[in-house]
Amino acid sequence: MPPAAQAVKPPRSFAPPPAAAVPGQVTVALLLPLSGPNGAIGHAMLDAAQMALFDLANSHFRLLVRDTQGSPAAAASAAQSVISSGAQLILGPLLAAEVEAVKPIAQAAQVPVIAFSTAAQLAGDGTYLIGFLPQEEVSRVVAYAHDHGRNRFAVLAPQSAYGEVVVKAVRTAVAADGATLVRVQYYDPDSGHMAPIVRSFAAQGHDYDALFLPAGGSQLKTLASQLPYFGIDPDQVKFLGTGLWDESGIGTEPALDNGWYAAPPPAARAGFVKRYEKLYGKRPPQLATLGYDATALAAVLARGPQGPDFSAAALTSPNGFNGLDGIFRFLPDGLVQRGLAVLEVHRSDNTVIDPAPKSFQNVGS
Repeated sequence: MPPAAQAVKPPRSFAPPPAAAVPGQVTVALLLPLSGPNGAIGHAMLDAAQMALFDLANSHFRLLVRDTQGSPAAAASAAQSVISSGAQLILGPLLAAEVEAVKPIAQAAQVPVIAFSTAAQLAGDGTYLIGFLPQEEVSRVVAYAHDHGRNRFAVLAPQSAYGEVVVKAVRTAVAADGATLVRVQYYDPDSGHMAPIVRSFAAQGHDYDALFLPAGGSQLKTLASQLPYFGIDPDQVKFLGTGLWDESGIGTEPALDNGWYAAPPPAARAGFVKRYEKLYGKRPPQLATLGYDATALAAVLARGPQGPDFSAAALTSPNGFNGLDGIFRFLPDGLVQRGLAVLEVHRSDNTVIDPAPKSFQNVGS
């Protein structure tokens, strides 16, 4: 499933196919929030899915698109609709609550789901998560940091579901690598005052050589700017991040310079970004690649030598697939495993310092 490189323009508008199935037709559903607070993301993912259709789908491939409205009830209704229309595979939905509503409906109909959520507890029983899992990012950067002399880790995390997932992932990764987690502190992510938070954290001592900061955007910059002021020296303590760091411009905060984080290899999606910008006149959000890769995967599996194969064996092929964000594969528990790179933050740009693997041959499951 190679990333698209063609400069040919696909159709801009989605034209629903006829409702009735025809002999030899393969029907795949795409459930996205095309209205509501996440409508812009949903439309970007649909745009990317259309690009994948143009690149890889044949004339027998039928994509049913439904609006989940960002609502569990609407998502459940959409799932029932597409299953009634003969969907053999469901791509989406996006939000955890939507996936939770869709999963039992799809499971009862024995229709597999490739969801865009990162809620790991929803994986399994025919539901596969293709989203960017923070657990994967944490494991990759902890292993790299430990290999480069960092043995004592700390976490300063937001008091949120995301923060708790990251802390749990750090505990697991640190233990697996034989390192030590010496401190965890949570903070209110809605607080407009980071100085008291950092002061309290710094007052407990600096008995660690690597510090996880699972935040992004302006909150990350504000938090990081306070750390040196209260004696946490980035020349002595390596600052580590998750995929939330994967944005241009974070290196303009000096404290983050030379920090490390794990993310999909940027070169893999660069061609897609340029092509998307040319087609739609705007830069795609990060999640747009998931719309492309899920649709591309469905189109490839639909063209199997014995006909469409959306079985668990096909979806969990140990060799995995090559997508816009590098290699990925689904594990039997429904979680995605990705080949991630480690990047280092710099003022001008973030650079790859440890490349992503090209295959899963030497990657553990």
